[in-house]
Amino acid sequence: MRSDSWRLRARIRLIHVLAIARKDAKIYYLKAPVLIYGILLPIALFFAFVIGRGIPPERLLPGLVGMTLFFTSSSATPVVIPWETRMRTLERLISTPASVPSIISGDILAGFTYGITISLVPLSVGIFALGAKVVNPFVMAVDLILGALCFSALGSLLSSLPTDNPSNVMMLSNLVRLPLIFISGVFIPIERMPGWGKTAALISPLTYTSDLARHSLLNEGYYPIPLDIAMILAFGIIFIAVGIALHKRNIPKRISQ
Repeated sequence: MRSDSWRLRARIRLIHVLAIARKDAKIYYLKAPVLIYGILLPIALFFAFVIGRGIPPERLLPGLVGMTLFFTSSSATPVVIPWETRMRTLERLISTPASVPSIISGDILAGFTYGITISLVPLSVGIFALGAKVVNPFVMAVDLILGALCFSALGSLLSSLPTDNPSNVMMLSNLVRLPLIFISGVFIPIERMPGWGKTAALISPLTYTSDLARHSLLNEGYYPIPLDIAMILAFGIIFIAVGIALHKRNIPKRISQ
């Protein structure tokens, strides 16, 4: 009986998570902040850095895939909760049977799906148009899945700021994300960084997703594959746990605004 009850509760929670993720996808995927900060910004940064450097396209692809995954996955979730607060729909959402963890999990799932979908575009272009090869498809699949989950959870954590203004959250988000791309081996391989750069790279989840992309596309990397996977998982779990805790604390403040 207890097992049946647990399965029923788990099924209901899954239904709540999927319903919220579907709602987020319909409403927020085409919002201007998501398109600008999630797609246009990483592309502009990438081309601004590589134009005129004469680097072979296949060596640029891991950084482009990693940066696209980072920005797209973490751009959808920061918009959702502030926008729900501004539109006064958060109260209605909270009054449903869905719990706060289910709501946040639905937001993370929406960002996860968005990140993987958009990141497949530069990867496909690199493979079919530039002649790049995925030497380890399993590692690439693990990288996309874990990276999208980790970065979407990061975006949800940043959205816990108790404000109804999405631009405030996006400003905080970029204040965190932009420095990370310069210490994560996206533009400069970690082995070429000075000592302080290698130390700083350890605190960035993007370091490990970019390194996994290099393993899968170039058959090279700075860290062992198991370490990359373990670190992405660790960051993801921390982001989810802290994000849910902060949302539980701050949602009453949002509703009272």
